[in-house]
Amino acid sequence: MYEQINRNRRASWLLMGFVVTLLAALGFAIGTALIGGTSGGIGLLGVFGIVAIVWSVIGYYSGDKMVLAVSGAHRVTHEDEPQLFNVVEEMTIAAGLPQVPAVFVIEDPAPNAFATGRDPQHASIAVTRGLMTALDREELQGVVAHEMSHVRNYDIRFATLVGILVGMIALIADFFLRWSFFGGMGRRRGGTDAGGNAGAIFLIVAIVLAIVAPLAAYSVQFAISRRREYLADATGVELTRNPLGLARALYVIAADPQPLRHANRATAHLYIANPLKNKKDKAASSVFDTHPPIQKRIDVLLAMAHAGPEALTAAAPPRAAEAAAPPPPLGSPQPGAGTPPNAAPYGPPPPPAAPRPPAAPAPPA
Repeated sequence: MYEQINRNRRASWLLMGFVVTLLAALGFAIGTALIGGTSGGIGLLGVFGIVAIVWSVIGYYSGDKMVLAVSGAHRVTHEDEPQLFNVVEEMTIAAGLPQVPAVFVIEDPAPNAFATGRDPQHASIAVTRGLMTALDREELQGVVAHEMSHVRNYDIRFATLVGILVGMIALIADFFLRWSFFGGMGRRRGGTDAGGNAGAIFLIVAIVLAIVAPLAAYSVQFAISRRREYLADATGVELTRNPLGLARALYVIAADPQPLRHANRATAHLYIANPLKNKKDKAASSVFDTHPPIQKRIDVLLAMAHAGPEALTAAAPPRAAEAAAPPPPLGSPQPGAGTPPNAAPYGPPPPPAAPRPPAAPAPPA
């Protein structure tokens, strides 16, 4: 597991380098097309580089606060949500983290959850009100263990930083394309033939790069997000030793049709399941899916438990409809009471056994 953490750290920096390189290429192409010449490209590249560094530092230290604010989450204490807090404390101990993450609740009926923060010492876990209402304790434990795995594996650092840089690439590309198609091209047609030809070539390159760069950045971000969801599922099972708890939780989350009101495309990849609910679950992932197919994740968890699909509902807790049902009449068999083997559940009790004859006294020594 420590090897996996180190591998995630290295992968995070490599992917960060790829996104920064993509940002630099976009800045150079746009600078050359707008200002003209190599000096213009390098100048705008320097501006974009400074902005990227500043934005990354801000995101590194305050990205979690931004995500929590955008998600409408509010912090709770042990007195507010004792069961949730107890589960988070249990999973913190199981994961071997140095301190308990901050616990937040999103007042939304859609069941979902996410983790954020730059490292285990500055982590937060947020769950929706709908998640706490829909799941029993074992299922809630599975979800919290999944999110705690993201904290332990440093997935949240990657998700926060790359999300910020990918968003920056998308904003810059969108701004340049709007400028190009609303008068920018006409203003760049002046100058000498050689300069005009070079400027036109760089303008075409910049437009192509502005279209391709956000797609490439998003595809990298989502591919790593899907892979780490599988890793967090497996690590969560390692913490709880109960694959069925997380499998049933995902089953309940997938069955709920409500989208999460405060979620958006920028934060969707952080959640345990796609919070937008804008399309049916598919058997295979596409390039721009933030999560692997939830049915595939459930199948993997069931295989870990050596169980079939019937296990998803066989031991499910009573839901609201069952809890509201009237109690059975007195004298009727109680659910889960059980009977001894080979005993008749109804009818008069069997006759008492005949008394045993007294044992013969032992012979004198």
